[in-house]
Amino acid sequence: MQERPIVIVGPTACGKSAFALEIARQVHGVELLSVDSMQVYRRMNIGTAKPTVEEQREISHHLIDLVDPSETFTLVDFQRVHDSVRTEIQERDGIPLLVGGTGLYVRAVVDRLTPPPQFSHIASQLDAEPDTKLLHQRLTELDPTGAERMEDTNRRRIIRALEVSIGTGKPFSSFGPGLDTYPDVPYRIIGIEIGRDDLDERIRQRYEDQIETGFLEEVRSLAEGELSKTAGQALGYKELLAHVRGELSFDDALELAIQRTKRFARRQQRWFRRDPRVEWVTTGDLETVVHQISSQK
Repeated sequence: MQERPIVIVGPTACGKSAFALEIARQVHGVELLSVDSMQVYRRMNIGTAKPTVEEQREISHHLIDLVDPSETFTLVDFQRVHDSVRTEIQERDGIPLLVGGTGLYVRAVVDRLTPPPQFSHIASQLDAEPDTKLLHQRLTELDPTGAERMEDTNRRRIIRALEVSIGTGKPFSSFGPGLDTYPDVPYRIIGIEIGRDDLDERIRQRYEDQIETGFLEEVRSLAEGELSKTAGQALGYKELLAHVRGELSFDDALELAIQRTKRFARRQQRWFRRDPRVEWVTTGDLETVVHQISSQK
């Protein structure tokens, strides 16, 4: 596991964190590295399903609570911090285990993707256009492949793709080794397979549990300060922020968050399904896999 670290992937609420934590309990020296674009933010704990304080005391966790919600944190920033943490773990003969559902971050680490350059002046001009669907139509003209990979409501990703396509003169989807290329890598990637109905129920139940735990109060606290564009778009937070601001009723905000999260989970499943390197394991077989891994080490 030191020479070929395990990466656990799958859609939100499928049980990745619990699976990873159980492996860490069974295999001495395992340290968990979160590959989640929202768990990097401090004070965004409940809605991101961040490991509890008790879990973090029990097993070393990394790549969480890196910046304040007001700060911008990019994929390049994530790569840099990840590499530093991996070096530290290797120096103490620890065993890194990566777990998370942010597909692009997983590819950035596993495949060492090089992000395209930034053109802040172009991004600012694009952001001045309030109609996100109009921006998506423009992206469809410049980069139909890239546009097809994102929803026409995902403003942040659409602007980024347009920024690169306009700034470089090349489609955003053409950068790096290519997201459609899956070379051999020194990782074992395990994906959690789960049925749609089961996943939908888990998503709804998790939101209900999070509300009981204080998710709405967490959002109210965040609303008192400044949020970066990325943090403010986090699923669940975005909808509850709209409620806090008086734009939606609580019930409507919660239901919208649930439906958007279900759609997001479908996209995650499609993303990871395209990767032929992923070994798929059903939720019913996770205990068996933990035993196999702990036996092999």
